[in-house]
Amino acid sequence: MTNLTHLSIKESVDGLKNKDFSSVELTTEYLNHCKKYESLNAFITLTEDKALEQAKQSDNKIAAGNAGLLEGITVGVKDLFCTTGVKTTAASHILGNFIPPYESSITKNLFAHGAVMVGKTNLDEFAMGSANITSHYGNVINPWKRNGDETNLVPGGSSGGSAAAVSARLCAAALGTDTGGSIRQPAAFTGTVGIKPTYGRCSRWGTVAFASSLDQAGVFGKNTLDCAFMLEAIAGYDEKDSTSVNKDVPKWSSSISADMKGKRIGIPKEYIADGMPSEIKALWEKGAAWLKEAGAEIVEISLPYTKYALPTYYIVAPAEASSNLARYDGVRYGHRTSKPVKSLDEMYEQTREEGFGDEVKRRIFIGTYVLSHGYYDAYYLKAQKIRRLIAQDFNQAFEKVDAILTPTTPSAAFGIGEKMDDPVAMYLNDLFTVPASLAGLPGMSVPAGLSSQGTPLGLQILGKPWDEQTVFNVGAAIEKAANFDSIPTLLKGE
Repeated sequence: MTNLTHLSIKESVDGLKNKDFSSVELTTEYLNHCKKYESLNAFITLTEDKALEQAKQSDNKIAAGNAGLLEGITVGVKDLFCTTGVKTTAASHILGNFIPPYESSITKNLFAHGAVMVGKTNLDEFAMGSANITSHYGNVINPWKRNGDETNLVPGGSSGGSAAAVSARLCAAALGTDTGGSIRQPAAFTGTVGIKPTYGRCSRWGTVAFASSLDQAGVFGKNTLDCAFMLEAIAGYDEKDSTSVNKDVPKWSSSISADMKGKRIGIPKEYIADGMPSEIKALWEKGAAWLKEAGAEIVEISLPYTKYALPTYYIVAPAEASSNLARYDGVRYGHRTSKPVKSLDEMYEQTREEGFGDEVKRRIFIGTYVLSHGYYDAYYLKAQKIRRLIAQDFNQAFEKVDAILTPTTPSAAFGIGEKMDDPVAMYLNDLFTVPASLAGLPGMSVPAGLSSQGTPLGLQILGKPWDEQTVFNVGAAIEKAANFDSIPTLLKGE
C-alpha cells in the first residue's frame, strides 16, 4: 500500500471513495506518524480518541453516500481555536487548564465538512513570534535540516506547529492564524503551502485573540489544491463575528488554473531589501520568469509606504494585544497564582507574572505604552494613518496588476537559538508579510526551491481583496513550474 501520509487531500478523498482504505486506517497511519515524530513537538495535545471516533463517523457517512468536502481527512488545529471539551492553551501557561465549553466557528465549519482532528498544534505563545520559540510547551522543531548540519531549525511562527505537522506528514492539512505573516512565513520555512485569506473572509469567533484588526484564520496544505479545499471548508459569514463579511464562498478548488494568459503580475521595487541574500533575489526573478512563460505580463510597481510597515505593525499589534490580554486576570478562567497575596491587584500582578512569557510581556508593555496618555496621538494614531497609506499603495497598484509576487521571507529557516537574543532581528522575519496583513489582503506562500543549504524557500503571492482565486491560480502556476518535490530531511528513507 502507498504511504498514506504522503497523499494529498484529493488523493485521500478519492482513495476513501474507492474503498482503497478507510478513514480509520488513514487516521491510524497519521496518529502513528505523530507518535513516531513526537520529538518535533508539533502538537500540544494529541486527540487520538476523538480522531478515531470522528474517523468512524466519516466511514459511516462515506458508506451512506453523505460524504462532506473533507470527509475522513486528518487535520491539525492550531491551539488558538477553541474546541469543545479539548484543552485550548494558546501555548501559554495562563491558559494551561482551560477547556472550552464551546466550539470556534472555524473548527465547527471544518468538522461539519467531515474533517478529523488528530490534535492541537503548538505555536508561539498567544501567536506572538515568528520562530515558534516562545511557547510555554517548548520549541517546535522544523523537520528540515541544513546540508551536513544537525542543528535543529525553527519552523517559523507563530503557526510553526501546524506547518511542521503538515511538512512532516503528521496530518494532511492544518489550521493556522496569520496576524503579520504567521501562516506564510512558516509555510516558506517548512516547504508547505499556506494561505491567509482576505480579512473578514473567515470568522474570528472562538479564536483566542492577539490583534483583532489583523488576526485571520487560514490553512496549510501539501499543495495549492489542498489549501483551496481547506479554505472552502472554513470560510463563510458568521453573524457572531462583527468583522466577518457576508460574502459567498467560491468553489476555488474547481476553478484553479495555471494559465496566466492576460494576467499582469506586479513586482514591487521596494521589496528589494538591504542585505537580501542573492539566492532569495534569484528565486524571485525565477518566479517572475515562470509566470511570464505561463503567459503573464510582468510589471514593475511601487509600494512606497512599505518601509513603514514593520514599525507600524509593531505599534498596532502590541496595542491591540495589550487590550485583548487584559482579560487574563486569574478570576474567571485560566491560571491563578497559588501564592499568598494581600490584595486583588497583587493577585492580578502575580498571576500575570507567572502566566505570561517574556515575549508576551514585552508586547503588552509596548502596547500599553503606545496607548498611554500623551503617547496615543504620537504613536498609535499616527500608525493607523500610515496603515491607511499602506493600503492605498496596494489599491493603486491593483489598478495596474492582477496580483503581486514577492519573496515570502528574507532568509531560509535559521537555527534554534541563532536570533533569540535579538527581538528586532526576530521581528525582521516578517518584513515581506506584514504589509499585506496591515492592508487585509489575501496572501499565499508556495515552495519554489531550496536554499544553498538544502532548506525550503517560498514565493509569496498577494491578491486583491476577495480575489483568492487569482492567488490560487498564480500559486498553481508557480507550483507547476517549480515542481517542488523535495521532502524534509526527517522523512528521507521512508
